[in-house]
Amino acid sequence: MNILILYLFFLTSFFGNVNPQLTIHVQNIKSLKGEIIIGVFNTDKDFLKDGVAIKNYTIAIDETTETIVINDLPKGEYAVSLYHDENSDNECNRNFLGIPKEAYGFSNNVKPKFSAPSYKDCKFLLLDNKVLDIVLRH
Repeated sequence: MNILILYLFFLTSFFGNVNPQLTIHVQNIKSLKGEIIIGVFNTDKDFLKDGVAIKNYTIAIDETTETIVINDLPKGEYAVSLYHDENSDNECNRNFLGIPKEAYGFSNNVKPKFSAPSYKDCKFLLLDNKVLDIVLRH
């Protein structure tokens, strides 16, 4: 019986956390007010729509570069969008044309031209530990 318990202990220790680690470095933060709001998506269906992200994270801002380490995403394909919620109202404020008034960024540092980027442009594979450097656009 003790051998079985020991075997199960080693098995769970070896296979314990199979999720890869995603590290996101957010750069070009110009104001230390508010927080960074991050949305993680795993499909192009309703990409960037409010309430559709499979996971949401918040980073308190203390520096002009902030980092978050995410360990709860299984291996797969994802896209990340984020914005600097400088006024802490939990929304990405936009002008009358729909252009963000608060700084924003996307995985792969996609720079939108005349419309929001597509999931295809922002997607990446998370199979092993990965680091994303996202530069905020103002």
